[in-house]
Amino acid sequence: MNEPIVLTIDGREIAVPAGSGLLEACAAAGARVPTLCHLEGISSNASCGICVVEVEGARALVRACVTAAQAGMRVQTASERVMRARRAIVELLLANHPADCLLCVRNGSCELQAIAETLGPRKRRFSPTRPQGYADATSPGIVRDPAKCILCGRCVAVCRETQTVAAIHFAGRGARTRVASFMDRGLAESPCVQCGQCSVVCPTGAITERDDTQAVSAALADPSLFVVVQTAPAIRASLGEALGLEPGALVTGRMIAALRRLGFDRVFDTQFAADLTIMEEGSELLERLEHGGALPMITSCSPGWINFIETFYPALLPHLSSCKSPQQMFGAIAKTYYADKAGIAPESMRVVSIMPCTAKKGEAARLGMNSACTWWRDKGHTSPGYPDVDWALTTRELARMIRAAGIDMAALPEEDFDDPLGLSTGAATIFGTTGGVMEAALRTVCERLNGAPLPTLEFTPLRGVTGIKEALVAAGGRELQVAVAHTLGNARILLESIARGDSPYAFIEVMSCPGGCVGGGGQPFRQRETHRGDPGLEARKRALYREDERLGIRKSHENKAVAALYDEFLGTPLGTLSHKLLHTNYAPREGGSGS
Repeated sequence: MNEPIVLTIDGREIAVPAGSGLLEACAAAGARVPTLCHLEGISSNASCGICVVEVEGARALVRACVTAAQAGMRVQTASERVMRARRAIVELLLANHPADCLLCVRNGSCELQAIAETLGPRKRRFSPTRPQGYADATSPGIVRDPAKCILCGRCVAVCRETQTVAAIHFAGRGARTRVASFMDRGLAESPCVQCGQCSVVCPTGAITERDDTQAVSAALADPSLFVVVQTAPAIRASLGEALGLEPGALVTGRMIAALRRLGFDRVFDTQFAADLTIMEEGSELLERLEHGGALPMITSCSPGWINFIETFYPALLPHLSSCKSPQQMFGAIAKTYYADKAGIAPESMRVVSIMPCTAKKGEAARLGMNSACTWWRDKGHTSPGYPDVDWALTTRELARMIRAAGIDMAALPEEDFDDPLGLSTGAATIFGTTGGVMEAALRTVCERLNGAPLPTLEFTPLRGVTGIKEALVAAGGRELQVAVAHTLGNARILLESIARGDSPYAFIEVMSCPGGCVGGGGQPFRQRETHRGDPGLEARKRALYREDERLGIRKSHENKAVAALYDEFLGTPLGTLSHKLLHTNYAPREGGSGS
C-alpha cells in the first residue's frame, strides 16, 4: 500500500493518499476551490481555469483539477494573485453570458452565478468575444441555449462517456468554439435519447427541460377540464430537496397536499401502475420462460433506454418487454377504467405526470400512446383524438409551481392518495432506484414459480451503485441468472454480449440514469461544492428502501386495487384488453446507427 504524502495547504500540513489530485487535497484541508468544468467521474478538462491555485516554486498558477498532489508541495488557494486571476476568469465568462439571471430557470441554482457572487465582480470590463447562437428547442424534452453555454464540457463528457450516445460535441475553433449537435441540425435530428443527464451536469441554464408548467396551470384554471396527476416513485424522495429540505427527505403525504392545493382534481400514484407493470411484465417473463421467446427479456420502463436501443441496437428489440412504462399504463387506465367508473368524459380529462425524467416528455408524445382514445372509439365514442398522458413535468418543474403558488411544503399536513389509482406496494416504491424493477418483479415471479412465500423480500445483490449487478435466483426448481445496469454505457456492455450470443441472463433491468430514476435528468439541480458527484443520490435511494420497508404490502400481486382492476375491467394479465391498453411495439428509430 502506498504511503500517504504530506503537503502544506494554506499553511496547514495535510496528509492525503498517494495519487490524490490537488483538488482533493485542498478539499481535505478544508479549502473550497471553485470549479466549473470539473465534475468527479464525469469531466475534468481544465477548460475553465477557475480552480487555479498558487504552488510555491511554480512560475504560473496551476489548475488544481488536473494537477497531482506531491509530497512537500506548498499551496495557497486564496492568495491575492489567485483571487485576481479567478475574478478575471469570471469576468471573461460573464462577458459572453446574457445578463438575464432574473429570467433564467437556473436563477438561484446556477453555479456560475454562485461563483460570481462569491468572487464579487461588479462591472463588465470585457466585450463579448463570441457569437451567442440560437436556441435549440427541437427536442420534446430538452432545450439548449448556446448563449448561456460556458464551454465547460460537462454535457459533452456525460453524453459521450457515461451514456455513450455522443449526441453533442465541440465544434469550431477559437472564438467560434461551441457545443453543437451534428451539423447544427438540432437534438431532434441527432442520436439524443432525451435522458437529460446533460441538463443535470450543466452548471448554467444552457441546457434545461422543456417547460410545460404554463400549459398545466392553464388546464388547472379551466373549469371545463378534470385534471388528474400521477407521481413517480422517485419524486417523493427528491421533491423536498428541490424545495430546500435535506436530500432524501420523504415528503409523500406533504407532496399530495401540495398537489391538491395547486388545484388537481385527483392525486394518484404512478406506483399503482408500477404494480400493474409487474403483473404484466412478470407474466410476460413467465410466458417466455415456459413457452419460448427472446431471452434475456429486458425491462422497458425507462424511455431514454428505449430510445437508446431503438437507435443503436434495433436488431435486439425483440428482447424488450412489450410493456409500456408505468407512466403510460397509468394514462391508459385513467382515461378508460377510471373515467368510465367516475362518469367523466375522457376528452375533458387531462393526465399530468410528475416524473424525475426529461425523456418522459417525449414518451408521452410517442406514436401509439393514445390507446384510451382508441378504446373509446371502439365503444362508439366519437370524440377527437387525445393522448393517454397530456403533460409530463419534471421534479424541477413541480417545485417551481409550488414555489410560485406560495405553498410552504414543510408546513403542510400529511394527506393520502385518492382511490382507486392511489394504492400501491413497497415493490412499486423501489422502481425509483436501480435494481428496484428487477427486485419487484422477482418478488412476484419467484413466489409464483415456487408456490410459496419468499423467506426474504430483499434481493441485496441487486442493490448498490455498481454499474452492472448480477444475481443467481432460485425459482420453481430452476436457476435464473439476472442482471441490472444503470447508465447507458453499462447497458451497452450487456447489449454487446447479447449481440455476440454469449449473454448468460434470463432477465435484465436497464435504467438510463445514474442510480436509476433517483438520478434522473429532471431531478433537482445541486451545488457540487465537494466535487464528488451527487451526494443526494444515495440519500434518495435509502429513502425509497425505507418507504418500501414501512408499507404493509410489499408484493405487487397483493395490491387489492390492481386485483380489482383485473376483475372488473382487464380480465387477465397478457389478455386481449391488457395488450390493447398496456403493451406497445418498439421499432428502429429513424436516423439510428444500427448495431
